Amino acid sequence: MNRLRLLLLLFPLLTSLTAQPSLLPGEALTYRVGWGIFIGAGEIKVFAQPAPPVAPGEPPRLLNITTTATRGLARALYAFDARAEALVDAKTGRLITHSEGTTTQQKQTRHVTTFDYAKRLAFYRDEINPAKNLDFPLPSGEPVDLIMSLVGARTWDLKPGEKRDTLVLFEKEAYELTVHAVRYEEVTTRLGTLNTLVLEPRMDKTPPKGMFKRGSAVRVWIAQNDHRRLPVKFEVEFKFGSGVATLVAYQPPTPPPK
Repeated sequence: MNRLRLLLLLFPLLTSLTAQPSLLPGEALTYRVGWGIFIGAGEIKVFAQPAPPVAPGEPPRLLNITTTATRGLARALYAFDARAEALVDAKTGRLITHSEGTTTQQKQTRHVTTFDYAKRLAFYRDEINPAKNLDFPLPSGEPVDLIMSLVGARTWDLKPGEKRDTLVLFEKEAYELTVHAVRYEEVTTRLGTLNTLVLEPRMDKTPPKGMFKRGSAVRVWIAQNDHRRLPVKFEVEFKFGSGVATLVAYQPPTPPPK
């Protein structure tokens, strides 16, 4: 079940230079995860809610939350739960802090990453095993987790053959990725049959590392014939098989107060 665990970890851990947050307050997307014979192997939910101010007059902030869990037979074989929280500036989408915790029958993990953008440094703190604490440099760009970079890609308005760079945070490293618009493709989901744009992040600018070095690939399908431009499907492809997350429920943003 190691690849299933990696798949579930990648979605919450996987904001670029967008002019707005990837999600709006109250907006929520729920995905069903399939892996091989496990059609309902897990569930991923991504949602945003306002974060309470720390001090009077502080700029508004959003908390983007991603929860993942195994379901059904997959859970009987491998119980896994994770929660990732990305605190962002509500106007710019800039990442302020990122935290993530996982729970299995064997172990728990919990870490928090904060940023000093003036010094281009990130501070990774392991709350269970401080020996793993690490400060690491940030390449140019605005760091985000992979799931939020791909959700945020719905605002980019790319066309096949075009590409855009993004800086993705994955635990103790920052990956310089280039997101390629590959092709248009029709996809059928619970929300209907949609014309989508397929996006694929690749490590074009630096030597491949992590999952990319092992030959894995990530893809996302962004709806085009819908004003919400929802990411309706994600796929993580390994050398042997692939895992797919398909959008099964959507909750629109909360209407602003009149």
